[in-house]
Amino acid sequence: MDAETSKTYSGVSFGDAFRFWLVLGFISFGGPTGQISIMHEELVEKRKWISESRFLHALNYCMLLPGPEAAQLAIYIGWLLHRTIGGIVAGVFFILPSIVILWLLSYIYVIYGNVFWIASLFYGLKGAVMAIVAAAVLRIGKKALKNEVMWVVAGCAFIAIFFLKVAFPWVIFSACFIGLLGGKLYPAKFAVLRTANRNVSDVAQINDQTASPPHAKPSLVRAIKICIVSMFLWWTPVFLTAMFLGREHTIFREGIFFSKAAVITVGGAYAVLPYISQQAVEKYNWLQPGQMMDGLGLAETTPGPLIMVVQFVGFLGGWNHPGELPRLSAATWAALLTTWVTFVPCFLWIFLGAPHVEQLRSNRSLTAMLSVITAAVVGVVLNLAVWFAIHSLIPAPGTIDYFLLFLSVTFFIGIIRFSWNVVPVVIASGALGIAYRILS
Repeated sequence: MDAETSKTYSGVSFGDAFRFWLVLGFISFGGPTGQISIMHEELVEKRKWISESRFLHALNYCMLLPGPEAAQLAIYIGWLLHRTIGGIVAGVFFILPSIVILWLLSYIYVIYGNVFWIASLFYGLKGAVMAIVAAAVLRIGKKALKNEVMWVVAGCAFIAIFFLKVAFPWVIFSACFIGLLGGKLYPAKFAVLRTANRNVSDVAQINDQTASPPHAKPSLVRAIKICIVSMFLWWTPVFLTAMFLGREHTIFREGIFFSKAAVITVGGAYAVLPYISQQAVEKYNWLQPGQMMDGLGLAETTPGPLIMVVQFVGFLGGWNHPGELPRLSAATWAALLTTWVTFVPCFLWIFLGAPHVEQLRSNRSLTAMLSVITAAVVGVVLNLAVWFAIHSLIPAPGTIDYFLLFLSVTFFIGIIRFSWNVVPVVIASGALGIAYRILS
């Protein structure tokens, strides 16, 4: 490792970042909302590696991309801290633990069905997830909603998604339009992102006054190299699969399908899952509806992006349609290929587009647009928090899970009032879930 990598303009050592990304992969529960919440708390609030506005600037760009926004946010921040190697480390460790854990759970699922202690562990983790997400809504909302205009935007975004069932991409695209128009007409009310949270910005390693690093300058040669390398890495495993198994094999068809999904699905996991479920269950018959719901439950309660459910879909598709391969070999091959084509594009989008996004930080029109997107994201996060709480606390009509309610309230108070770390919160939540199920 060269000196420029280990000691960057940010002042954050590569070793410290490496250890953080490694740990994050094991504690990133709760889907995109929970993961963004954890990164916000650790990177902005506690470690102060990046300021509030720089964090939100990166998040807003990731929200506009196809694919899992939390994974792309990790890649962006890792890249900003330590160049390409930093982005690769952040992205790989963000998903690697979930790949291993979900493969193991998928195998247990097809062999033994649901296992009591695993189900109990996941049950308890819901309490921690609800607390972490609720804390994120409060903290991000306090920093982003600086005036009545931003409050109205956040409220409208919540109403549009939660009550009117407007698709996530339309909410974000509408925020873009409103921000661009409002920034021209009323810049004082709309371009508020750069003035957000100045106290944190002053002490953060990468703050509002920190110039973008040399590696963040756009370069045509660099962009061409990124496209060539990324496309080679993306499609080589797919072509090799076709070469060895044939173009009609389920594994190859999964590689093609999820490669398309990685490009055309904007809006994160919650927006793409209905489409994936319909195609995988009804069109391709890779798994049954009940199995799809079980896979979603596993992905919801394991660390890593919620879109990791595609690995479960790939595993079941290979297991149910192995062709001439042994079942476990086919399932493993399918799971790894599905995960590969889902996440390799994430690195392409960030490494290709982030330098341009960094260069536009001082653009007033862009600042106004991102300010409105940030406010809309608060409403989106609130919607996901409410959705997750309803499904967790009300398992059946007319019933309330008071144990999970007690856990979530306790952990929420601990995080907000006493600054409890998310790692012991997650561990304690899982352990309490197992203990409660054993004793009840």
